[in-house]
Amino acid sequence: PRAVNASTPSTVLFDGGDLRLEQIDALAARRAVSVLDDGAPFRRRIDRGAAFLDTLLKEEGVIYGVTTGYGDSCTVAIPEALTEALPERIFTFHGCGLGDHFDEPATRAILAARLASLCRGYSGVRYELLQRLHGLLQADLLPLIPEEGSVGASGDLTPLSYVAAVLAGQRSLRVEGQVRDTGEVYAERGISPLTLRPKEGLALMNGTAVMTGLACLAFARAAYLEQLATRITALASFALGGNPAHFDPDLFAVKPHPGPVRAAHRLHQDLAAGPAPGHDARLQDRYSLRCAPHVIGVLGDTLTQLRGFVETELNSANDNPIIDADNQRVLHGGHFYGGHIGQAMDSLKTATASVADLLDRQLAQLVDPKFNQGLPANLSAVEGPRACINHGFKAVQIGASAWTAEALKLTMPATSFSRSTECHNQDKVSMGTIAARDALRVLALTEQVSAAALLAVCQAAELRQARDGAALPEALAETLVAVRRDSPPLIEDRPLEHELRGTLTRIRERHWSLYEPHP
Repeated sequence: PRAVNASTPSTVLFDGGDLRLEQIDALAARRAVSVLDDGAPFRRRIDRGAAFLDTLLKEEGVIYGVTTGYGDSCTVAIPEALTEALPERIFTFHGCGLGDHFDEPATRAILAARLASLCRGYSGVRYELLQRLHGLLQADLLPLIPEEGSVGASGDLTPLSYVAAVLAGQRSLRVEGQVRDTGEVYAERGISPLTLRPKEGLALMNGTAVMTGLACLAFARAAYLEQLATRITALASFALGGNPAHFDPDLFAVKPHPGPVRAAHRLHQDLAAGPAPGHDARLQDRYSLRCAPHVIGVLGDTLTQLRGFVETELNSANDNPIIDADNQRVLHGGHFYGGHIGQAMDSLKTATASVADLLDRQLAQLVDPKFNQGLPANLSAVEGPRACINHGFKAVQIGASAWTAEALKLTMPATSFSRSTECHNQDKVSMGTIAARDALRVLALTEQVSAAALLAVCQAAELRQARDGAALPEALAETLVAVRRDSPPLIEDRPLEHELRGTLTRIRERHWSLYEPHP
């Protein structure tokens, strides 16, 4: 049975108990602080693994990754005189990552995910190592980790080598937004580099912490997008004189997938005032309105169904070998394999990109006078002689279409591209880290589409109010007021990049409270 974690809303306790992905997200955004259990029982449980390895080394002399080489080199014996040097070797030769570096929230999530796994007590590391790893998170000393170089099996070896190297006082880290040499920062702060014990270099690197940390962030962002897409759809339905009967609870009672039921319930509540005056509600709206609960609901149900994949990985000993000190066993296997995270992220990015496509289609309706039920072309609010030189949201819709296309293009499943590596020892790999990075990119693009759609539906709703004297339902009015604090109505054309970026920031910060929990 798994331990119950004793965290509070403002603290995340690392004590070997289960964590929620929202807690990793909170640590990444610095909405919560981390605490490492310093009680004697937990310390003893962790240190038992390291002590068992020391005993085993004296008695038997052969332990994978301690007295042998790594991976396909496991048949290479390491003399006792060189075993102390082996942990440094593994993070040294894996220092070959490329691409951009993970940003600060992602790096915090990675540190938290690795700490959570090591706290399970099956990796053969000392409590001191947990303290030092937690110290990086607590002091916000963030290893500079390249994004590219992991195939997602045998762990996130290359990116996690940068964590191990920083603990040993090497490479670079971010401090207060600045990239600094780790040795210099340690010297200024009186921190001694950690000499890794046998198995500790492998334990730090041979796990799924990068993909798992990223997955926690992706899930939290997608959950907010599910809500935001619903509110945007409600505003679009109002602006287009849509038929709110499409969201009737009795309708969804006969096809009760939880996600669409939740989205339809929210839309029904948002549109409680009914269709705009002066409009006969269409018998059947176009699919981007009528089927919106079904599209948004797939994202919601994807999150629900795949949460277990991510949280089980987060709360597991994803390492090899597993050190079972209680039963005096070393268990060799493949727990570093990131298949569940890869599958979760491939599924999530597909469902997310579909929401981007939905919002893009709604925006296309709103700007087109053939379909927008009497609103001006491109939602331009200018009347009179200057109307001909104003183009409203024309270019914004083009941009949203470009972002949508890129998101849809990225839905090719990364997990289908396993490559045989490392002398065919790693001959079937998960690609989970690439899937997680893809998912975050798709989320970023969908957030951009959402920012464009949100500004457009606010403009459209105001135009509908002015044209027909329509009363905006309370929840939609609140969203309109909140958006207008930063982005005034578009009358004469102006560059919208700054306002789009501001809206995007608020989306990523989950700035607006949208819905209460569904009953």
